[in-house]
Amino acid sequence: MFIVDNWLNNMWKCLLINWLLICCFLTPVCAQSEWMEWNEQVSSDEEMRNWTLMDEELQELAEHLLNLNTATREQLEQLPFLSDQLIENILYYLYKYGAMLSINELWGVEGMDWRTRRYLQDFVYVGEVPADRKPDWRKIWTRNKQELLTRVGRSLNQKAGYAGYSAETLDKYPNRKYLGDAFYHNIRYRFSFANRLFFSFSAEKDAGEPFFRGANRKGYDFYAASFLLQDIGQLKTLVLGNYRANFGYGLVLNTGASMGLGTSVASFGRMGSGLTRFTSTAETGYLRGIGGTWQWNKRWNVSAFYSFRNLDALVDNSEIRSFKTDGMHRLQKDLEKKNTVSNHLVGSHLSYNGKYLEAGLTAVYNYYDKLLNPVEKLYNRFEPRGRQFLNVGLHYKWFLSHRWMWAGETAIDRQGAIATLNTIRYSPTVHTTWILINRYYDKRYHSLLSNAWGENSKTSNEAGICIGLETKILQSVNLSAYGDFFYFPWYRYQVDRRNTLGVSGNIQLSYSHPHSLGVLIRYGIKNKAKNHTLSDERKYVLPYIRQRVHAQVAYMPYPFLTSKTVAEFVRTSYGSNDKENGYALGETLKLASEDFPLQGSISGVWFRTDNYDSRVYLYEPGLLYTFSMNSLEGRGYRMAVNLRYDGGKRWMLQAKWGWTHYSDRNRISSGTEEIAGNNKADIQLQLRVKW
Repeated sequence: MFIVDNWLNNMWKCLLINWLLICCFLTPVCAQSEWMEWNEQVSSDEEMRNWTLMDEELQELAEHLLNLNTATREQLEQLPFLSDQLIENILYYLYKYGAMLSINELWGVEGMDWRTRRYLQDFVYVGEVPADRKPDWRKIWTRNKQELLTRVGRSLNQKAGYAGYSAETLDKYPNRKYLGDAFYHNIRYRFSFANRLFFSFSAEKDAGEPFFRGANRKGYDFYAASFLLQDIGQLKTLVLGNYRANFGYGLVLNTGASMGLGTSVASFGRMGSGLTRFTSTAETGYLRGIGGTWQWNKRWNVSAFYSFRNLDALVDNSEIRSFKTDGMHRLQKDLEKKNTVSNHLVGSHLSYNGKYLEAGLTAVYNYYDKLLNPVEKLYNRFEPRGRQFLNVGLHYKWFLSHRWMWAGETAIDRQGAIATLNTIRYSPTVHTTWILINRYYDKRYHSLLSNAWGENSKTSNEAGICIGLETKILQSVNLSAYGDFFYFPWYRYQVDRRNTLGVSGNIQLSYSHPHSLGVLIRYGIKNKAKNHTLSDERKYVLPYIRQRVHAQVAYMPYPFLTSKTVAEFVRTSYGSNDKENGYALGETLKLASEDFPLQGSISGVWFRTDNYDSRVYLYEPGLLYTFSMNSLEGRGYRMAVNLRYDGGKRWMLQAKWGWTHYSDRNRISSGTEEIAGNNKADIQLQLRVKW
């Protein structure tokens, strides 16, 4: 039984007032892209890594629509909501009946439901199949697409890092004050032609970083450029500048996103997309140099790539103690770690793509100009050390029939340590998929740019087996579930014991009625060992249990109005001790119409958690190429208003204001981010121009 405080009533009054204000000025733009609904659902899954990266990848694909009549399997596999069986059915339909004449023909594809069709139409169109698919390069300056996008934002509160300090204080404590102002801003420029040539440029300044002064006399703290040429004769891909590389299942090399089973059981285990462009403002997760893929024939591809980067790291006596990966250069200590290490990387990939068998061999060599040698502790005794690192991996996928598929990757490093990941998938019908996953990552195995599926953040010191199911119970009811059992042979960070076991499970039911109602209920549990100090002030290794219930209802009473209500409950405990709870209740209202260029949304959430461990995660509508996943702890509520104006097809202006109130504290955060008071607010503006 919840006790509703007076301030909670005030919150709903504020929500109502703001909503009425929006309604006064809004006549209901185009509804948000349908795929964002899928993104919101999976983003509430704490198991998914690199949320921002996945969101950006999908927005990139939505900006460059794919002609469904000429689509390849590799192109369709970039859409995570499509199962392998459904992709096969789409390609079979095109093979049997020829090119589609209308997007409505998707209803003729076996297994296509209305929700998947809605998602898919944001990424594809049905066009003619040109007799000559070669682009007319003489029209590169008249038939291109260009885009310029900029975003600016700042906190509306005074943080400790921007306060005034005396010269004497800063001499003694130089890391108390940020070197720049409180504004965040970035610029992105993109050029594309005929889905063959792409060029992008981006620059970013984080809040607190200097701009055109101090360490950044050339302006922004981070610059990036990327050039991509693809599908020109036998040249499948040529990338220059910043790019991503993802081969196999990530045991050797994956600088992209890694999805867990909470995202989709049916699409889990897809091979990497190879070499692709990097257009993000993220300061990690990319290579910088040159790479290319050459297609010998329809079956064989060979790739080669080289990268040189200066990396941020803590260096002591010419030895690398740790890498700095947040991209922030706001304090003096940040500048001392900036670009302190040079990294050379060279790699190659050979792949075979047959009708029933796909296989590939990946080799990557890494070299650092300084010795990597972290301060040794018990849990990192087998961490990688040295200047040179070599990894080789063999990945494979075998279609035993249209129902059975076996896939995996096995890799070895320079020391002879092995990592292997293998899956068996069984699809008795187009709507039902079973999957069995086995993994073994030796505690001595390390690949510095791996990103494979597992419980650990690193592909090392782990073994496990997982079983998952995704099926359609009724026409509009989907069930997804998995159970993962894992084992850690060596000590881990905050776990002072070897040979620990754990289990993770998830079950989700979703109901959807065309165009009006969607209901989702998810229960997840994770149990694994962790250090904990009890009341006797002694440290024990106890089972840390985190349970989570997430429920949401989306309702569209009118074509221009969408309401989404979300409830979240979290319980954490150490065995049977120290049970802590977290609650959240949120509402989002969206107005959108095809007849008016202004759209808006307002969201509010009430939260109450006992401590940080019982924090709750909730998605919040954000600007383009930003991902708003709020981590809320303590007691309070949060509100956000998002407005967008589309000036035809040429330009768009968007603004977002967010405000969080805490009722259990008079100071927010700590250190240079500390805010005096119990309220914090921020504002963001974004402008996009296309031509």
